[in-house]
Amino acid sequence: METKRRALGKGLEQLFSNESLNFDQLEEKIVLESSKDEIVKIPLSELRSNPYQPRLYFDEDALNELAESIKEHGVFQPIIVKKSIKGYEIVAGERRVKASIRAGLKEIPAIIREFDDADMMQIALLENLQRENLSPIEEAKAYSDLIQKLNITQEELAHRMGKSRSHVTNMLGLLRLPREIKSMINQKKISMGHARTLSKLEDKNLMIELAQKIIDEGLSVRDIEQLISDNKNTFTKASPVKQKQQKNRPYMYVENYLKEKLGSKVKITDKKMEISFSSAKDLDRILEILNVKIN
Repeated sequence: METKRRALGKGLEQLFSNESLNFDQLEEKIVLESSKDEIVKIPLSELRSNPYQPRLYFDEDALNELAESIKEHGVFQPIIVKKSIKGYEIVAGERRVKASIRAGLKEIPAIIREFDDADMMQIALLENLQRENLSPIEEAKAYSDLIQKLNITQEELAHRMGKSRSHVTNMLGLLRLPREIKSMINQKKISMGHARTLSKLEDKNLMIELAQKIIDEGLSVRDIEQLISDNKNTFTKASPVKQKQQKNRPYMYVENYLKEKLGSKVKITDKKMEISFSSAKDLDRILEILNVKIN
């Protein structure tokens, strides 16, 4: 019995070891490692969402399309669930559950695993981090929560999430922004590039003043960087040498845009552009973002 419990209760660390954490791979790995006997039918009425799942919006058209497919073909891949005091909590497959209910099904194929609360929280964060529905502030908070829960460094988290260390550091820097600016970011009134530039300032009142100036005057990231550079003695504690170097780099705004888009260090000098990557896998990730296909 104890052997079976250990098999059912593989946590995230056991499932992935030192590999990068990936929500889709998590689901695929569990399905592939499960025998046919472990796939059971569970009443849809006994299922509830992961309590740590922050995602509330599901595309209605996509759900209806999936429901029609399920009506015709059934549910191809079992969902992953965790036994709870009352019924089961969904670990992976919430869209399939919602679509199955719309399709009129009463039960759904499922695989039961024994994740603890910390794992459930990490899984919910992973799912949302690896989907395109988190705001920069939500992403930053998710990184912070994962670092605390997993007790790992920023560099270790970056490796597991397939991101650059600088991307994780920049995102975490957003958490020191005033509440007013976080709200502007969530409302898409200012961009990630603007926010990252403001987060390097020391005076929070000044951050808010400049953020409002960005909105009122439609300032670009380059504009706000130039404004801060021209008023360096008042705005920042950075050394004059560093500020002079930044002022003499006309393409810094392009570097910042590409850093944000690629999640990697980018440097433009002497009509040359350098994009850093940490491994072959990281290079593949960058090429995919740039839509570069190599036969």
